[in-house]
Amino acid sequence: MKQNFIGFILGLFSLVLVSCDYFQQTDDRQVVVRVNDSYLYEEDINSLINENTSPEDSALIVSNYITRWATQQLLIDRAELNLPESQQREFNDLVNNYRNELYTNAYTDAVVSRDLDTSLNRDDILNYYEENKENFILNEDLVKLRYINLAGNSNNIEEIKRKFIRFNEEDREELSDMALQFKNYSMNDSVWVKTKSVYSKIDPLSVEDRSSLLKKSNFMELKDSLNVYLVFVNDVLTRNEQAPLEYASATIREILLNKRKQALIKELEKEITKDAIKNNEFEIFN
Repeated sequence: MKQNFIGFILGLFSLVLVSCDYFQQTDDRQVVVRVNDSYLYEEDINSLINENTSPEDSALIVSNYITRWATQQLLIDRAELNLPESQQREFNDLVNNYRNELYTNAYTDAVVSRDLDTSLNRDDILNYYEENKENFILNEDLVKLRYINLAGNSNNIEEIKRKFIRFNEEDREELSDMALQFKNYSMNDSVWVKTKSVYSKIDPLSVEDRSSLLKKSNFMELKDSLNVYLVFVNDVLTRNEQAPLEYASATIREILLNKRKQALIKELEKEITKDAIKNNEFEIFN
């Protein structure tokens, strides 16, 4: 029933938009709509819908798509008639350049990805960091901290607070065992994080608390109507300070891999040109 319904819609549009003479085809595809020299095929329409689409929704989808497609083709044809030839040549050049870039980038990426060595040792990253420190200046605040979010009516808040502040090995294990009662938490205070991510995790914390948040070895207890938030700031780096190696290493890795990639692309281009000249596929006429 659904296929018959869709077929009826397609047939209706075919009768409205074109006459039978317009359906002369150069291939085996079934034409549904013609706008001057542009054709929309049945396979293009069929890909719009699936078996779960109701007949009513299918009809609406097909109707809207055909209308949009036909309108766009008519606008393009009108533009080609009215825009200056110089502007059309410029657009065609842009389209051709974009097409060429898509093809060449896709090919070089495929070849280079196959040969790219993504292994980087720590010395590679460290050497680049030492040679380019001026490029790794923080533009935002970083902190190392731990935090716990728990219900405000918890009966062991003081016990948790003591362990959280002292935070020796035994405390860490016991807090980990108690983690099921926490609504949210992070005990890893050895990793640098952006302060904006801290604000998003700890609701009562606001930019007015920046001075407290950017104080080393500082404990904070914050509350809202339902929860208590325990925060301990272990270390701080403020904007315009030198970014630490462990924070910059991900960026450095991407830079070094991109350098390797660009070198492989240049080598590929040289090899292609060399082979083309050798095989008499490339000549420069003086």
